[in-house]
Amino acid sequence: QVRLVESGGGLVQAGGSLRLSCAASGGLFVIRGMGWFRQAPGKEREFVAVVSRAGEITRYADSVKGRFTISRDNARNTVYLQMNSLKPDDTAVYYCAADRSQSLKLDVAAYDYWGQGTQVTVSS
Repeated sequence: QVRLVESGGGLVQAGGSLRLSCAASGGLFVIRGMGWFRQAPGKEREFVAVVSRAGEITRYADSVKGRFTISRDNARNTVYLQMNSLKPDDTAVYYCAADRSQSLKLDVAAYDYWGQGTQVTVSS
């Protein structure tokens, strides 16, 4: 069974940076794309970024494009989300997710495995 554990969340001022990590374990041979999603209070979970298995293809939500960078280190079974120029609107619980399909997915429902989430709070 695939297990995902996020870390790196916290409180930061607007304009600051954070780096989230997602460590994967168990049954990793089935994992293809890995993504980051976020959910703010009272809102639905939304797509943030996704990276292909080899790390050569990435996709981003328009709201984070140019500020966030997703990457993965398969030797360490870890996916990262570097977040720069953070805004109060980025405040949310951030979730790591893993997908078994060949094509990159941006839809919450398409992902098979989820972490427990890590809180990111951006103060103004």
